[in-house]
Amino acid sequence: MKLTDHLDGFLKNKVNLSDGRIAALDSHVEAVTKFLSTGEDAIATNFNELIPQGSYAQRTIINPVGSGDEFDADVLLDMDEVDDWDAEDYVENLYSAFRASSTYKDMVGRKSRCVTVNYAGDFHMDVVPYLTRHGEHYITNRSQNRYERTNPEGFNEWLDEQNRITGGNRLIKVIRLLKYVRDFKNTFSVKSVILTILLGERVSSTVIMADPDHYKDLPTALLNLMTDLNTYLQANPTMPSIDDPSCPGENFNHRWDQEQYANFRSKIATYTEWAEDAYFETDREESYRKWRKLFGDKFGTYSTAGATLAVAHRGLPGVRDTEEFIEDRFAVSINPHYRVKLQGRTLRRNGWRNYTLAERGNIVDPNRRIQFTIRSSNVPEPYEVWWKVRNTGPEAIRRDMIRGQIERDAGSRSCTEPASFRGDHYVEVYIVVNGTVVATDRQPVIIR
Repeated sequence: MKLTDHLDGFLKNKVNLSDGRIAALDSHVEAVTKFLSTGEDAIATNFNELIPQGSYAQRTIINPVGSGDEFDADVLLDMDEVDDWDAEDYVENLYSAFRASSTYKDMVGRKSRCVTVNYAGDFHMDVVPYLTRHGEHYITNRSQNRYERTNPEGFNEWLDEQNRITGGNRLIKVIRLLKYVRDFKNTFSVKSVILTILLGERVSSTVIMADPDHYKDLPTALLNLMTDLNTYLQANPTMPSIDDPSCPGENFNHRWDQEQYANFRSKIATYTEWAEDAYFETDREESYRKWRKLFGDKFGTYSTAGATLAVAHRGLPGVRDTEEFIEDRFAVSINPHYRVKLQGRTLRRNGWRNYTLAERGNIVDPNRRIQFTIRSSNVPEPYEVWWKVRNTGPEAIRRDMIRGQIERDAGSRSCTEPASFRGDHYVEVYIVVNGTVVATDRQPVIIR
């Protein structure tokens, strides 16, 4: 059985990084930003911004599984190139800046590409110098004194695109679940970035054309992505090239070896069989037992009740329920052959760089303005465009601003919104042909 509610409850209560830890992480990043951007040293005078990166930006960080485990977060120190510095000097000078601080001097260590700030017993933050040179992006390798080409924002965009194909944030959720299996079982080793690539590359819009329900809910997406991954692995006994989808010519094979790959290949085959057995089991209690074989004895014990962000405002005094739903206004018949891509982009502001939201994991600072446009659509003209802007979270409720009305486009096929307050918000676009919604897309907006 799918046991969808229990898989969702397990993800929310056991796997996902808690709201308190996310808030603490964001607060520490703000503090490090303030520290590095002030002063007269070369780090401060060439500072641009700290950019969430890796699992932090991609929202695939999970709660530590073992009692003594910590989670880690990567941030890019976007800074201007410094005259007379070699590649090895960036980490060294960043380390020196931290060591000169009474707050951070006993919290930091050096690696080849970053300075690590340790928050004892909870997590550590890797601060990675990040430069633009000759129109391309680089990180620095202190040990080898060389610049390494990278495209982290392009990687985030690629993952966002793959995640949208699955709908419901399901690729991200599956990545979290398999990271949990990795850390819980301790039977295989794979870097998070490699696991993300291997799973993300299995996602295909072509598959949806043949099977529109391939990612229809979390248990189905989990089983099908594991099955598709296993099929790929079994077809490749020798470790294939783990190419960076955002940086042609670069790969991650130096972070894995054939022995680790072969073991991973074997374990995924076993765990896919277990997931399939649990999914298709018709007896409820037996299905619980089989899912627990994969996820542990806590599966199925967490509450499946409780308000989600989408309905947390309902019934509260002084808060209007203004949300509308597209199916109440139009027929909905999504055509798997049609695609519309919605893109959010920050508008230029003095002292701030503009960027597409997908480049930064859909994270944006407060007090920015965002323009939402239809980046691409293959739906034949003519069609109508309709919008929905939805705010969630405590601040939206406190201000009585959940919004959510369905509004027709005024003709520009774009809309501009302020990033006014913190929360996990979103904008949706609907393509309507002859009174029927045939394509839709959602742009998450995470204001921190």
